[in-house]
Amino acid sequence: MPASAAAESEAEPPWTDIGARNPDWLPWVRELHSIAQAGLAYSRDPYDLERFEQLRQLSYTIAARCSAVTVAAAEGIFGGEKGYQTPKVDVRGVLFDGDRILLVREKEDGGWALPGGWADVGLTPAEVVVKEIREEAGLDAEPVRLLGVLDKRRYAHPPYPNDTYKIFIRCRVVGGTAGAGLETSQVGWFPRHALPPLSATRNTAAQLVMMFAFLDDPTAPALLD
Repeated sequence: MPASAAAESEAEPPWTDIGARNPDWLPWVRELHSIAQAGLAYSRDPYDLERFEQLRQLSYTIAARCSAVTVAAAEGIFGGEKGYQTPKVDVRGVLFDGDRILLVREKEDGGWALPGGWADVGLTPAEVVVKEIREEAGLDAEPVRLLGVLDKRRYAHPPYPNDTYKIFIRCRVVGGTAGAGLETSQVGWFPRHALPPLSATRNTAAQLVMMFAFLDDPTAPALLD
């Protein structure tokens, strides 16, 4: 992922007391905001458009009241997209060396993650994962097979304002030399029983267990939430 996209990275949202008052508020706000966005995208009646805009502003007010940000900041977090709102797409590369998995250390939070990032417009998922592995780990890779499409909400990630689909693609190294990139500080291969502290916004321990299961059984069907 290019440095210019740092603001788009899977960072923990800028609130510190999220969930302290009510852990359920974030999905409610996401749904409320998506309904408002859809109404603004497809409605033609000026009165309906006014109501949907009020609904969208209400979602920002609720987000601000339930967290430690201002209404303007909440609008910046939730209101970055226009038109019908859809989940964001994150693509991760899964590479093995024997019984070890490739991880990169993220400069942003110091945690380790499978190389990857947001899908780019104009690139296929396979092209995205090849690009991300090269940029974050210095390795040339070749996609082998799809391992899974997971819904981020179903796993123990920190709260995030956008719904996200995570695509995991198994790859093999075909060249290059392992080395850190603009957004990573280290590259390493780790066995399943000696994983480093993970970047929880990007991948969870449970997800890595799922990936190692494909090492044990390469014929297992792809995961789908």
